[in-house]
Amino acid sequence: MNPELMALVADLRFHHLGVAVKSIAEALPAYKALFGYALEAGPVTDPVQKVTVCFLRSDRPNDLVIELVEPAAEKSAVNTILAKGMGTYHTCYEVADVAKALDAFRSGGCVVVSNPVPAAAFDNRPIAWFYTPTRQLIELVQREGA
Repeated sequence: MNPELMALVADLRFHHLGVAVKSIAEALPAYKALFGYALEAGPVTDPVQKVTVCFLRSDRPNDLVIELVEPAAEKSAVNTILAKGMGTYHTCYEVADVAKALDAFRSGGCVVVSNPVPAAAFDNRPIAWFYTPTRQLIELVQREGA
């Protein structure tokens, strides 16, 4: 592994697990009743990503944050994911600098799907997307204050 990628990996922080849903309003009660998750933030519609998202958290220490992702337009990529019967479809990591992180992951054989763009769900902090060589979809979000 190249030194730049090694330094990046050491600094990654897990942020959330993304789950595609047809309707956030319909999914929320199930996540509460079945898993003990409650709404932490959102819903927020992002016209660039063509989705509406919200974040759920349980009161259990160190539990994962879940992002429910609903298509907000007919041409949303989430519609394709839902049509395939998929739910959980991406992992998100926080990084100090999204552009530098993309360069490092690209050098590690990853394929960039989306270069950095501001994201409504993260107060317009930049996000970007890439596939790993084994086709896992990863989202990067720039850390607050970075």
